Amino acid sequence: MNTLDNTRPSHPTRAALTLSTIALAALLSACGTMAPDYQRPTAPVQANWSDSPASAATTAATQGPTAADIGWREFFTDDKLCQVIEQALANNRDLRVAALNVEKAQAQFRVQRADLFPGVNAAGGQSAQRLPGDLSSTSEPTITRQYTATLGVSAYELDLFGRVRSLRDAALQQYLATEDAQRSTQISLVAQVATAYLTLAADQERLELAKQTLTSRQETLRITQKSHEFGASSALDVRQVQTTVEAARADVASYTSLVAQDRNALTLLVGAPVKAELLPNAGTQAALTLTQDLPTGVPSDVLLRRPDVQQAERALQAANANIGAARAAFFPRITLTGSAGAASASLDQLFQGGQGFWSFAPQITLPIFDGGRNSANLKVAEVERDIGVAQYEKAIQSAFKDVADALAQRNTIGEQAAAQQDLVTASQDAFRLSDARYRRGLDDYLSTLDAQRSLYSAQQGLITARLSQQVNRITLYKVLGGGVREASAESSPSTTTMAPPAGQRQSGS
Repeated sequence: MNTLDNTRPSHPTRAALTLSTIALAALLSACGTMAPDYQRPTAPVQANWSDSPASAATTAATQGPTAADIGWREFFTDDKLCQVIEQALANNRDLRVAALNVEKAQAQFRVQRADLFPGVNAAGGQSAQRLPGDLSSTSEPTITRQYTATLGVSAYELDLFGRVRSLRDAALQQYLATEDAQRSTQISLVAQVATAYLTLAADQERLELAKQTLTSRQETLRITQKSHEFGASSALDVRQVQTTVEAARADVASYTSLVAQDRNALTLLVGAPVKAELLPNAGTQAALTLTQDLPTGVPSDVLLRRPDVQQAERALQAANANIGAARAAFFPRITLTGSAGAASASLDQLFQGGQGFWSFAPQITLPIFDGGRNSANLKVAEVERDIGVAQYEKAIQSAFKDVADALAQRNTIGEQAAAQQDLVTASQDAFRLSDARYRRGLDDYLSTLDAQRSLYSAQQGLITARLSQQVNRITLYKVLGGGVREASAESSPSTTTMAPPAGQRQSGS
């Protein structure tokens, strides 16, 4: 028996009216949110990097492109280093995870954005029922069937108070924050690879110096032993020279281990073995980066362009949007459910005239008593916003410190390297004169030994000073936001499939 046999046929315009009502509701929901108007917090740092005269002279040069406008391919002048960096950008696992996080956040934003639109579903079904004879009006067993085909909308929320839109905005800012995190990871990776590359070169140079020193001291030991055999030198002289030989042997072993560790560290950063022809030559004399001073600009312009600062601001904007969703929870929620279709007792008559039906079931939910849940959720959202403000301000302060420290080192690192070079020159002259006096019998070997140790220490210090000078250039380039433009261009393919509204991408919008 068909249970719909006594149902009045539905007029086609009623189904159209139902769907039109739902469409109109969707348009009405496209209103503003209850989130507070976002205002970017004032940067809690001073107007200049430092008040010292030296730093003021350094930061005065603001002409020319800023670090953020100089791509790393322009900044690094060594072709082999550039090839190693390109290999790292293609294979580094941390950068790969950052890119995948962007794709994940993008998909999560699309999931949240989908709640703004009604979900339309089509369904078809059949129900069959058999009644025994003693329950049938005809005293014969009967089988009834019913076929349905429907198109409907289920529980679509009419977002009059912006709850869903606020959640969408929060998801958007979280997605943009992962993009900023990816750019920050890329910039950090470029700096880490370059630093590891230079460290390997410096340790190779230290190893070569230790080997040369060992060879020289072994020759001195041989000569001293011969002299002792002829009575010209004492056993003490032999033992003193032997101590320098053993010290040099220990340094060779130590720097050999350091070079191997440096190569392992570079391989980990690159994410693949580095070809031997791309490894650095032993030496820190040649600068592998631009040697002119980078214009530093003013903190308010430089810091806000750094990806890590932008990431902190995105998190703050997401927390601000969540306040809108928490506020909207105090107001009624209206959901719409509607469907239209056809039903028939036989499949071949399902889509014939007069078989249509429709249903429309709006529902409104008004919170009356929830034990303080909504108030607590609003408090949580507001506190999270305040936490976001503090984290954003800390990100700016940390960035300011990074730049100020790098500038402070830049103001003196050149003088340190020049002084270390003069120290090496003076130590070489002192060792030459002391050795000559020893060979003429004017001094004992102890003074020559001290001069030799001082020279070796000065040469090692010069390698360290040159390395620090080059690493300082890389660090300053990084903390000033160097490569931001290039990082943005290289990460853009992951965002082409779903570009957020232009207005939403602006900081402080």
